Amino acid sequence: MAERDLERLLSGMRPELLDERYVFTTVEGAEVPAGLRPAATVREPEGLTLVLRQEEADAAGLPYDYVAGWITLRVHSALDAVGLTAAFATELGAHGLSCNVIAGYHHDHLFVAADRAAEAVAVLEDLAARSVQD
Repeated sequence: MAERDLERLLSGMRPELLDERYVFTTVEGAEVPAGLRPAATVREPEGLTLVLRQEEADAAGLPYDYVAGWITLRVHSALDAVGLTAAFATELGAHGLSCNVIAGYHHDHLFVAADRAAEAVAVLEDLAARSVQD
Protein backbone atom coordinates (compact mmCIF):
# COMPACT_ATOMS: atom_id res chain seq x y z
CA MET A 1 0.00 0.00 0.00
CA ALA A 2 1.25 3.47 -0.84
CA GLU A 3 2.68 5.46 2.07
CA ARG A 4 1.57 9.02 2.86
CA ASP A 5 3.18 9.63 6.25
CA LEU A 6 6.22 11.88 5.71
CA GLU A 7 8.28 10.42 8.58
CA ARG A 8 7.77 6.89 7.25
CA LEU A 9 8.51 8.01 3.70
CA LEU A 10 11.77 9.63 4.72
CA SER A 11 12.95 6.84 7.00
CA GLY A 12 12.06 4.20 4.40
CA MET A 13 13.48 5.87 1.26
CA ARG A 14 16.20 3.23 0.57
CA PRO A 15 17.79 5.11 -2.37
CA GLU A 16 19.13 2.82 -5.07
CA LEU A 17 21.51 4.04 -7.79
CA LEU A 18 21.27 2.34 -11.17
CA ASP A 19 24.56 1.43 -12.87
CA GLU A 20 23.92 3.26 -16.14
CA ARG A 21 24.08 6.94 -17.04
CA TYR A 22 21.03 8.74 -18.41
CA VAL A 23 20.53 11.88 -20.48
CA PHE A 24 17.68 14.22 -21.30
CA THR A 25 17.27 15.03 -24.98
CA THR A 26 14.49 16.29 -27.21
CA VAL A 27 13.10 15.40 -30.63
CA GLU A 28 10.60 17.18 -32.85
CA GLY A 29 7.08 15.85 -33.07
CA ALA A 30 5.09 13.77 -30.63
CA GLU A 31 6.40 10.28 -31.40
CA VAL A 32 9.41 8.41 -30.08
CA PRO A 33 11.77 7.73 -32.99
CA ALA A 34 11.91 4.09 -34.08
CA GLY A 35 14.46 2.01 -32.26
CA LEU A 36 14.62 4.17 -29.12
CA ARG A 37 13.45 2.91 -25.74
CA PRO A 38 13.18 5.91 -23.41
CA ALA A 39 12.81 5.43 -19.67
CA ALA A 40 10.44 8.40 -19.68
CA THR A 41 8.95 10.95 -22.05
CA VAL A 42 7.45 14.40 -21.56
CA ARG A 43 5.45 16.16 -24.26
CA GLU A 44 6.12 19.89 -24.41
CA PRO A 45 5.14 22.51 -27.01
CA GLU A 46 8.81 22.67 -28.07
CA GLY A 47 9.13 18.93 -28.67
CA LEU A 48 9.21 15.52 -27.03
CA THR A 49 11.68 15.14 -24.16
CA LEU A 50 13.24 11.69 -23.90
CA VAL A 51 15.11 10.31 -20.91
CA LEU A 52 17.47 7.72 -22.38
CA ARG A 53 20.52 5.71 -21.45
CA GLN A 54 23.51 7.77 -22.53
CA GLU A 55 24.81 5.03 -24.82
CA GLU A 56 21.45 4.86 -26.60
CA ALA A 57 21.40 8.63 -27.19
CA ASP A 58 25.00 8.50 -28.43
CA ALA A 59 24.21 5.66 -30.86
CA ALA A 60 21.23 7.64 -32.22
CA GLY A 61 23.31 10.83 -32.52
CA LEU A 62 20.99 12.76 -30.22
CA PRO A 63 22.35 15.87 -28.50
CA TYR A 64 22.29 16.39 -24.74
CA ASP A 65 24.06 18.56 -22.20
CA TYR A 66 23.31 16.82 -18.91
CA VAL A 67 24.46 13.33 -17.89
CA ALA A 68 22.65 11.94 -14.88
CA GLY A 69 22.71 9.09 -12.46
CA TRP A 70 19.27 7.57 -11.78
CA ILE A 71 18.34 7.05 -8.13
CA THR A 72 15.13 5.23 -7.25
CA LEU A 73 13.63 5.77 -3.79
CA ARG A 74 12.44 2.27 -2.92
CA VAL A 75 9.67 3.44 -0.58
CA HIS A 76 6.20 3.07 -2.14
CA SER A 77 5.13 6.70 -2.00
CA ALA A 78 1.54 7.74 -2.62
CA LEU A 79 1.14 10.17 -5.48
CA ASP A 80 -0.70 12.55 -3.16
CA ALA A 81 1.84 12.33 -0.32
CA VAL A 82 2.92 15.76 0.91
CA GLY A 83 6.46 16.84 1.71
CA LEU A 84 8.72 14.06 0.44
CA THR A 85 9.96 15.88 -2.65
CA ALA A 86 10.48 19.10 -0.69
CA ALA A 87 12.44 17.27 2.02
CA PHE A 88 14.89 15.44 -0.22
CA ALA A 89 15.24 18.35 -2.66
CA THR A 90 16.04 20.71 0.22
CA GLU A 91 18.63 18.29 1.62
CA LEU A 92 20.26 17.70 -1.76
CA GLY A 93 20.23 21.45 -2.46
CA ALA A 94 21.98 22.13 0.84
CA HIS A 95 24.82 19.99 -0.53
CA GLY A 96 24.86 21.78 -3.88
CA LEU A 97 23.18 18.88 -5.68
CA SER A 98 20.51 19.55 -8.29
CA CYS A 99 17.78 16.99 -8.76
CA ASN A 100 15.27 16.27 -11.50
CA VAL A 101 12.35 14.17 -10.26
CA ILE A 102 9.97 11.86 -12.10
CA ALA A 103 7.20 10.24 -10.10
CA GLY A 104 6.19 6.74 -11.07
CA TYR A 105 3.14 4.94 -9.71
CA HIS A 106 5.19 3.16 -7.04
CA HIS A 107 8.37 5.18 -6.57
CA ASP A 108 10.05 8.55 -7.03
CA HIS A 109 12.97 8.60 -9.46
CA LEU A 110 15.71 11.20 -9.05
CA PHE A 111 18.15 12.21 -11.75
CA VAL A 112 21.28 13.86 -10.35
CA ALA A 113 24.61 14.80 -11.93
CA ALA A 114 26.30 11.49 -12.75
CA ASP A 115 29.64 12.51 -11.28
CA ARG A 116 27.97 13.22 -7.92
CA ALA A 117 25.39 10.43 -7.88
CA ALA A 118 27.12 8.36 -5.19
CA GLU A 119 27.35 11.48 -3.04
CA ALA A 120 23.62 12.10 -3.55
CA VAL A 121 22.84 8.55 -2.40
CA ALA A 122 24.91 9.12 0.75
CA VAL A 123 23.06 12.39 1.46
CA LEU A 124 19.70 10.63 1.04
CA GLU A 125 20.77 7.71 3.23
CA ASP A 126 21.84 10.19 5.93
CA LEU A 127 18.48 11.96 5.68
CA ALA A 128 16.69 8.62 6.05
CA ALA A 129 18.82 7.67 9.07
CA ARG A 130 18.13 11.01 10.77
CA SER A 131 14.40 10.57 10.11
CA VAL A 132 14.41 7.25 11.96
CA GLN A 133 15.96 8.96 15.00
CA ASP A 134 13.47 11.85 15.07
